Amino acid sequence: MRWQDPARAAWGTDGPRPVAALLWYPTADGATEEDWRVPPFEPLRVAVGAAPAPGRRPLVLLSHGTGGSAASLGWLAHELAAAGYLVAALNHHGNTATEPETRLEGFVAWWERPLDLRLAVDRLLADPVWGPRIDVGRIGVAGFSLGGLTALASVGAQPRWAAWRAACAAAPATPGCALPPEAAARWTLADVDALWRSEGFAPSLARADAELHDARVRAAFAIAPAMSAAVSLAPLAVPVEVVVGEADDQVDLADLRAWGGVPGVSVERLPGVTHYAFLMGCGLRGRLFSATICRDPAGLDRARLHADTAVRARAFFDRELAPR
Repeated sequence: MRWQDPARAAWGTDGPRPVAALLWYPTADGATEEDWRVPPFEPLRVAVGAAPAPGRRPLVLLSHGTGGSAASLGWLAHELAAAGYLVAALNHHGNTATEPETRLEGFVAWWERPLDLRLAVDRLLADPVWGPRIDVGRIGVAGFSLGGLTALASVGAQPRWAAWRAACAAAPATPGCALPPEAAARWTLADVDALWRSEGFAPSLARADAELHDARVRAAFAIAPAMSAAVSLAPLAVPVEVVVGEADDQVDLADLRAWGGVPGVSVERLPGVTHYAFLMGCGLRGRLFSATICRDPAGLDRARLHADTAVRARAFFDRELAPR
């Protein structure tokens, strides 16, 4: 599904910001499945474009990590849809592999992502086909890495961008302060500083402290949320569950351990699990040529990790999005 946000400009143009999503859903009986291939990931069995099953269903928004795509979390979307959920998996403009190029603005302007989710809910509820199929009282959000931060911001975690910049200036080696591998090959922190001062970035920067909380979202499931120093979790009006690997070098584990003491927040730490193990499994070519996101340390079973995490996410949303 493709929409536009006329209130925000696309990066590098005067046109409206594009907001795109893949919608996963349970199908009516008789749908024919086929392999859905998005290299470098392994294929998933899906029924592309099939008629949806009848009835109103809960909706889960899904936000990918830096430079990723909706497809990179296909394992989670697939399992939630199989369990009866509608899942709207976003591709965030300027920060997704689905566009011809990524842009530094897309990596830096994290606050634009929750606004993408908000617009997606607006458009889906207004859609003549999908609106009647959504139970508006049962909406949740999930995300991985920067998408995990996006999910938290959507349920009221307060971004503290100035505090994050100050903390990273004092301790630049802290996880979440350096550019992620997806961006570091093209840009430096000097490029980031120049962008912050540029005239063209000013309209987006003015939204950095905007209200990002969407009161329609009742629960958040955050997987290895990045840049944890940018947010304060207290107070939150909805339950939050965080899953993170103890071998993750892309997140500040000390911050996440402290989150376990915040009311309404549950943190599960998984021994031996690395950051990119939460992405879709990869085929042989991916493991050879996309080693950063496709190779796992010895003893880590990515398929089992995904199965266990999907069960955890489903149990969380079944509980927190239960009909009132």
